[in-house]
Amino acid sequence: MPTYLITGQILVTIALIVVVLFQSKGGGLGGIFGQSDSVYRTRRGVEKILFYLTIILAVIFVVFAILIVRATS
Repeated sequence: MPTYLITGQILVTIALIVVVLFQSKGGGLGGIFGQSDSVYRTRRGVEKILFYLTIILAVIFVVFAILIVRATS
């Protein structure tokens, strides 16, 4: 099994965890009273970058997983 694939997947996993943890939580306690989901808002600035980065890292993670499975079989 190639170690560079496993190392790459570990690095992508750590980056994905960090990016997900940096995203804002939403409404906080306002969600209890139906406040946070009733208003549509767009992502801007850093929040938008983190959103797209999460999607990109998730796709890269899946690609690494497929490559690792193909390399081991």
